[in-house]
Amino acid sequence: MGYEKEYKRKRISPADAAGLVKSGMWIDYGSILCFPTLIDDALADRAAELEDVKVRSCLSLKDPEILRADGNGDHFIYNEWHFSEFTRKHHDKGCCAYIPYNLNEGPGLFRSQCAHRPDIAFVEVTPMSRQGFFNFGSVEKNKALCDVAEIVVVEVNPSMPWLPGGYDECIHISQVDYIVENDTYAVYESTPARPSEVDRKIAAHVAEQIEDESTIQLGIGGLPDEVGRLLIERGARNLGVHSEMFTESMMEMFEAGVITNSRKSLNPGKAVCTFVVGSRKLYDFVDHNQMIAAFSVDYTNNPFVIAQNHRQVSVNSALAVDLYGQVSSESSGHRHISGTGGQLDFTRGAYLSPGGKSIICLPSTYKNRNGNITSRIVISHPPGTVVTVPRTDVCCVVTEFGVANLKGRTVWERARALMALAHPDFREDLEKQAWELNIIPRGL
Repeated sequence: MGYEKEYKRKRISPADAAGLVKSGMWIDYGSILCFPTLIDDALADRAAELEDVKVRSCLSLKDPEILRADGNGDHFIYNEWHFSEFTRKHHDKGCCAYIPYNLNEGPGLFRSQCAHRPDIAFVEVTPMSRQGFFNFGSVEKNKALCDVAEIVVVEVNPSMPWLPGGYDECIHISQVDYIVENDTYAVYESTPARPSEVDRKIAAHVAEQIEDESTIQLGIGGLPDEVGRLLIERGARNLGVHSEMFTESMMEMFEAGVITNSRKSLNPGKAVCTFVVGSRKLYDFVDHNQMIAAFSVDYTNNPFVIAQNHRQVSVNSALAVDLYGQVSSESSGHRHISGTGGQLDFTRGAYLSPGGKSIICLPSTYKNRNGNITSRIVISHPPGTVVTVPRTDVCCVVTEFGVANLKGRTVWERARALMALAHPDFREDLEKQAWELNIIPRGL
């Protein structure tokens, strides 16, 4: 059965798609690579005509034009499930709000109608297959979004990679109301970050924690890329992937024969993920690659699913850790920076995995806005700081100065282990404050 006639009948212009929006509506943009770039442009052109249009997105990989066109938030109320480098700047100006949740909950929030039911879903997709399917290059919760939206508009982008499933990785044309073609903008591409010297030291500690035949979850950036390089250099064997994100370093480990997925206890032979972000080379690698299985995020990030992988190792980054072991990865005081994402999902799932472990990484210091070197190991977090991972869930913490496993340790043992991970310039002051606050008992 051919779907060309239905495709042509449903095809509309970006302006017509934006014209579907009315004041007071809830609108959802697709998440991550599924951000509808061309429709966003057209909707920005209508800013002055609209009021109280509430928009949701997740990790917007470009500066939303509707926010650029509405600098004071008079027409659009923009909300993000996870801030990006672009949307956090709008939050700093009071024009973007955060939605707290764990990443695995996303599809369920839509399908249970805990989240507002969207009037329109605008989602970037691949070109249609002969069988009438469009693929979400970022699976995440995009199918659940489309399942509950009153109107579904897909924006077809020929540069979008096709991620094999899994499940919920595709939507059929029969479930789509309108189609917009985007030949103007390619999907977002990033170049691999160069690791710093501190990243290299942290990565060396992390790589030592990853045994042969482990299943790994890594994030984006110079540090996880360096972990991958070290695992290749070491000649690690038969690693598997169960990760929310498929990364550049994972591609390189595939090519080097380090990742085989052959010893996985769950989904053997498949690298499990829910989205991909990176270079054109990475997109070409995952495109229709049957060694990849992209699932809805309620599967990839479900801690009970993660725990079924033997030797699951999760590696995530943090902004700061206090001496109790509380991890902040998304805010600094009242300034929100990113989001909870899947960090708590994988921290819990990896720890429950037979032989597994969760690792939180951070440099021991950073340079603040005034140019002063500041410790990331702190006596306590500033007021307003969000705790991403409670102290009861934290397993291993890594800085350039070593590794501390906090599980089963007393508060004073945790404090001393974390002080040993702090930069030497701050250890004495941290210890003094720990004594003053009775974190360390007097008898020790």
